Amino acid sequence: MTVSTGDKMPEGTLVEMTADGPAPRSTADLFNGRKVVLFSVPGAFTPTCSAKHLPGFVEHADELKAKGVDEVVCLAVNDAFVMGAWGKSQGADGKVTLLADGNADYTKALGLEMDATGFGMGTRGKRFAMIVEDGVLKELNIEGPGEFRVSSAEHVLTQL
Repeated sequence: MTVSTGDKMPEGTLVEMTADGPAPRSTADLFNGRKVVLFSVPGAFTPTCSAKHLPGFVEHADELKAKGVDEVVCLAVNDAFVMGAWGKSQGADGKVTLLADGNADYTKALGLEMDATGFGMGTRGKRFAMIVEDGVLKELNIEGPGEFRVSSAEHVLTQL
């Protein structure tokens, strides 16, 4: 079942690449007492994700933070090494936190997984963006297949 606005965010653990290697990051620490914009991409280094989705949030990170956002987070069903390399290649350091959901456990807990086996990618996350305040889902924007509109940084800015 897909999460809905007003729902408390599910508990889970994601992985962040740090200078010391992969490190767990609990969703309780991520969301509780904070305002977070979390967006999901089907995969690091994929065309729309690399050309538009992540770059838009990198470009607008300061504007999002000026509207009270404590952290901007990119989630993908990739490993932490891939997410770390992608973040570096996109200039995301200090602007967007990249978190790995390698087995899609958290993405499945959100009910936002998709079957990309037809593309040789296995289970992935749908393209979406959400605003979470103190652990409660306030806005959820899920893209249709092949679309990129409502999960963009520009659209999220209109919701803050």
